[in-house]
Amino acid sequence: MKHAITYELLHECKQTGARRGVIHTPHGDIQTPVFMPVGTQATVKSMTPEELKEEVKAEIILSNTYHLYLRPGHNLIKEAGGLHRFMNWDRAILTDSGGFQVFSLGALRKISEEGVKFKSHLDGSEHFLSPEKVMEIENALGSDIMMAFDECVEYPADYDYTKQSMERTTRWAIRCKEAHKNEEKQGLFGIVQGGMYKDLREKSAKDLVNLDLPGYAVGGLSVGEPKELMCDVLEFTTQFLPKDKPRYLMGVGTPDYLIEAVLRGIDMCDCVLPTRIARNGTALTSCGKVVVRNAIYEKDWRKLDEECECYTCKNYTRAYIRHLVKTNEILGIRLLSIHNLRFLTKLMERVKIEIERDNLLNFKNEFYKKYGYTKE
Repeated sequence: MKHAITYELLHECKQTGARRGVIHTPHGDIQTPVFMPVGTQATVKSMTPEELKEEVKAEIILSNTYHLYLRPGHNLIKEAGGLHRFMNWDRAILTDSGGFQVFSLGALRKISEEGVKFKSHLDGSEHFLSPEKVMEIENALGSDIMMAFDECVEYPADYDYTKQSMERTTRWAIRCKEAHKNEEKQGLFGIVQGGMYKDLREKSAKDLVNLDLPGYAVGGLSVGEPKELMCDVLEFTTQFLPKDKPRYLMGVGTPDYLIEAVLRGIDMCDCVLPTRIARNGTALTSCGKVVVRNAIYEKDWRKLDEECECYTCKNYTRAYIRHLVKTNEILGIRLLSIHNLRFLTKLMERVKIEIERDNLLNFKNEFYKKYGYTKE
């Protein structure tokens, strides 16, 4: 059967092996490597779909199964015609499985082979998510890419527990595949787990690849471990993933981690970072972070980033944006969000070009130096 999601490899960087490709989805093509803005509750915070398309130039966004299940409910979204119609977004959508959110609840959840019983962070009401229930929710949402239900273990975690968790995640992926009701229009991705243990990562990847899913994610990284360890485990893991399918590193969004992920064969990344730091008055720029709420920018008439041509940088000064942030005006958050999101999508556009030029490693070193990263 033809998968709803297919991947076309266009070029591998001779210098690094980084991949330049295209993911074909029912709602359009995605040029990779790609950064995906996060729209947790069927909205990328403070952004309209038109701004995401025209200013940010996003080709795909991510929404959250756990949050949409609790509010407004997947049945309501299905009644609205699915998530695309509900939120007025006509490009691709990826929904995560809610696993990370559920497991972040700590004492509020209990894991069994069947699934996870948890209490809502909103009102304390009891709920149960199983692989079958997650597939029911994601099928109702109608996202282009659905993530299988998994457990993301914390760092550090001991070997025995990580092994049990990884094996259960694989069994849950099998159940997700069996319960998935819309394979012609929605692609189900498996999630490789195994903590920081390479033998577990290898087994997880090989077992999931045997399921012949249309794509694979690497989960459970960037959860507090040192950067060097993250890069090492990622590089080890991607060698076991098929070359003809997309690879997604979950929850990564700082400029350095995006570049490091691509260097290790990753095609897709996502993170709440650009909008979250915007709400704290911080901008990503080609010369590093600018905390625009700081007093030093009170009379700074420059744009946020001299190298940026986004809507914010074309029209507003640091001084004005600082004023908006200091007075808690919504426009300040919106302008910083547009800029930060565009900064990361533009970075990935440049990364694509450097892969085609077989020059990604040289670009990384130049970017790190200018951005202010001390370690290359």
